[in-house]
Amino acid sequence: MNTKIDNYTSFVGEECIAGIRDLAKDLQGTTLLHVNSTSSGGGVAEMLHRLLPLFSDLGLKTRWEVLAGTPLFFQTTKTMHNALQGRDLPLTAEMKREYEAVNRRNAERIDLTADVVVIHDPQPAPFISYRSKKESSWFWRCHIDLSHPNSGVWQFLLEYAKLYDVAIFSSHKFVSDLGLLVAIVAPSIDPLAEKNIDLTHEQIEAVYARYEIPRDKSILLQVSRFDIFKDPLGVIEVYNRVKKQCDCRLILAGGGAADDPEGEAFIAQVREQASLDPQIHILPPQGQTQLTDVEINALQRGADIIIQKSLREGFALTVTEALWKKKPVVATAVGGIPRQVIDGKTGFLSDSITDTTSKVLRLLHDRQLAVALGMAGYKHVRDNFLITRHLEDYLRLMTLIARR
Repeated sequence: MNTKIDNYTSFVGEECIAGIRDLAKDLQGTTLLHVNSTSSGGGVAEMLHRLLPLFSDLGLKTRWEVLAGTPLFFQTTKTMHNALQGRDLPLTAEMKREYEAVNRRNAERIDLTADVVVIHDPQPAPFISYRSKKESSWFWRCHIDLSHPNSGVWQFLLEYAKLYDVAIFSSHKFVSDLGLLVAIVAPSIDPLAEKNIDLTHEQIEAVYARYEIPRDKSILLQVSRFDIFKDPLGVIEVYNRVKKQCDCRLILAGGGAADDPEGEAFIAQVREQASLDPQIHILPPQGQTQLTDVEINALQRGADIIIQKSLREGFALTVTEALWKKKPVVATAVGGIPRQVIDGKTGFLSDSITDTTSKVLRLLHDRQLAVALGMAGYKHVRDNFLITRHLEDYLRLMTLIARR
C-alpha cells in the first residue's frame, strides 16, 4: 500500500503537497483514533485503509478500531440506517437496549484515549458517552443520507450526536440544527489504489474474459453493494427498456458488508430477477465472496455507460470512481451525487426510470457527447475529490478545533 504523501505530487502538484505538509506541522505527534463498524466492505472502510497511512506519514499517531457486534446489534443498526434514510422502521425497546449494551461493552474494551477521536456513522455513536476526562476532540462523521430521516430514529440518535464537538457530513442537504460545529467534508478516492490505477487494454479484457462477459455490444454497469437503496432492480428495468432500442448488456457488480445482515437475501432477489435474461451479469458469481479492486477497476474501464440509480445516497464513491475513469455517468440526483455529477456538464442526473432510460439512450447514440462528459467528469474529480483534498480537510478541521 502507498503510504507517502509525496507520491501524489503528479496528480495535484508540488504546491498542494507543500500546503498539506505545512498544515500538518502544528499537529506533529497528535494522537488520532478512528472507530467504525467494519474493516471491509463499503466506502468508509475503504477510505480509512487509504487515509490513515497518510496521516502517519505526516507525523500523526493514528489508530483504527472496529466495533464488535452481535446479530441483533447489526440488525438494529441496519434498521437505523434504513430509517435514517427515510424508511418507516421504528426501533423496538429490545433493539435500543442491545444497541446501547454492545456500545458499552466495546467502549470498555477499546482504548478511547486520543487527542482526536473520529466516530463513523450511527453504529458506534454512543461511544461519546464514555469519553475520557483527558482533553480531547470528538468528531462524529456521518456518511449516510440524512435528507429525509425517520424522526423517531433520528431523535434517538440525536441524543448522542449532539454531545460531540463536531459533526461532519458529506452534503449540506444532511445538516440539521445540532447545536454544535458542523463541517462539510466530501469523501474521496485514492488515485494510487488498485481500484483507480490505470490498466492496460489486456488487463481489462482479461477480467471480462474471466467472467465470460462477451464484448460484442454496449455494456451498462452499476457497481454498488446489493442494497435496496442502490435500486439494482430499478437498474434492471432501465436495461429492459434500453435494450428495446439499443442492444446491450448489463453488469451489476458489488457485494456486501460485514455489518449488513440483509445483504444475502437481497442479492438472492436480484439474482432471481436477472436470471430471466442471459445478457444480465451479476458479479461476483455465486460461490465467490467478492470482486478484487482490480476487477472492479477493469469492469468500470470496460463499460460504455455507468449508472448509479440510488434512491438515497451519502455520496456514492462508485460515481467518483467512474468519473475518474472518464466514463459517462447517469445517476439519480440524490444525496451527494449532484456534487459530482453536474447535469449536462460532468454527466447526467435523472429522476426516474424513464428519465434514466432516455439519458442512457442519448449517450449510446452520441458517443462524442459521452466522451466529452467523461473528460469533464475526470477533471472535476481531479480538482475536488482526491484523497489529498480529503486529508487537507481533516487537517484544517483538527487545527481549527485545537485553536478554539
